[in-house]
Amino acid sequence: MAMSASSQRQSQIWSVVRVSSGNFLEMYDFFVFGYYAAAIGKAFFPSGSEFAQLMAAFMTFGAGFLMRPLGAIVLGSYIDHHGRRAGLLLTLMLMAFGTLTIALAPTYASIGILAPIIVVIGRLVQGFSAGVELGGVSVYLSEIATPGNKGFYVSWQSGSQQVAVIFVALLGVWLATILPPETMTEWGWRIPFLVGCLIVPLIFLLRRSMQETEEFAERKRSASHPTPGQIIRMLATHWQTVLVGMLLVTMTTVSFYFITAYTPTFGKEVLKLSSIDSLLVTLCVGVSNLFWLPVMGALSDRVGRKPLLIAFTALLFVSAYPALSWLVSQPSFARLLMVELWLSFIYASYNGAMVVALTEIIPVELRTTGFSVAYSLATALFGGFTPAVSTYLIEATGNRAVAGLWLMFAAACGFVATLIAYRRRSVPTSVVSAAASP
Repeated sequence: MAMSASSQRQSQIWSVVRVSSGNFLEMYDFFVFGYYAAAIGKAFFPSGSEFAQLMAAFMTFGAGFLMRPLGAIVLGSYIDHHGRRAGLLLTLMLMAFGTLTIALAPTYASIGILAPIIVVIGRLVQGFSAGVELGGVSVYLSEIATPGNKGFYVSWQSGSQQVAVIFVALLGVWLATILPPETMTEWGWRIPFLVGCLIVPLIFLLRRSMQETEEFAERKRSASHPTPGQIIRMLATHWQTVLVGMLLVTMTTVSFYFITAYTPTFGKEVLKLSSIDSLLVTLCVGVSNLFWLPVMGALSDRVGRKPLLIAFTALLFVSAYPALSWLVSQPSFARLLMVELWLSFIYASYNGAMVVALTEIIPVELRTTGFSVAYSLATALFGGFTPAVSTYLIEATGNRAVAGLWLMFAAACGFVATLIAYRRRSVPTSVVSAAASP
């Protein structure tokens, strides 16, 4: 019996690793673009203004997110009909294609206007793929979770993203120590993209060995299993639930892209710290997120989702602007680290409860599609443009702490959505009691 339990535990661990590995690559590729936005702007968007170059690069970064809702609907309905495994293999291949396109794109100096067009196409393919990746992974993890541990299992969807943050930051620190800044700007920024492409074969092998979830397999055998067209029609019927889900995600996606994708640029271009300092802070943020996400996911299994969602949206709302104001008054590595770790704690604590709550408020027949649409809309409208919005607000106001207002807006969205979701009883009343069971 003990051997059987041990074997089952190992099988569960490997299932989490297999599904999360592809999520790591999806997020790795997105982060690389954000981290090296300044160099990408110089390579593909020539202009006499560094601000214009950076804005062009960040708008291209955000353009990828505009494709997420379309990817969520098309690929999400595919996954809900054909299966979790088949869909997650497809998204992996699409992301690899987009990444390779950007890595090998000639510069503006080489082919002119075609260069930024190629980069934008690469970003759009990445965004289309990523539109369903987070939903597909979260739903898979929720369906293989053991009783009373759903929050802990689902937290590893976000946990794999933090591994990507850590990996990119470590790679960035290493490249910054061996290559001079002018070399990184000229061609060194391509190296992380190529590394991502080299990882694809390993992750493909891991995902090929994934098993379909029992919950989906049972529904597949049912005569009432919906077609893609029916899934999309049900999505329109449940638009209010999807809207609430989108507002829940807004706080997660804005705070996440602020403390990860935007931090290297914020530290270097706004606070005038070194590239290595900014990347080291990002590395620490990834480690902090990776610690707090499963801890708070497990806590939500014990105390319920709502208390954590309420507490940490309120905490971000009251502390975001004061924290950034304190940071910009005397910028330093130590202050940037302290502020980012504080924001990391808030983000991870909220997200540990939010992602699993989102899988619970979406009807089971369109779970992947509904989750993915809610997540992708929030990311497309708010999170993905966080670097661009922050850059614009700082330029327009001259206030280097003004991004704190953007974080406060996101916190308000999460707070209101939590109240609506639980007032409407969108989240099953059995969540807390089930979580408390052994």
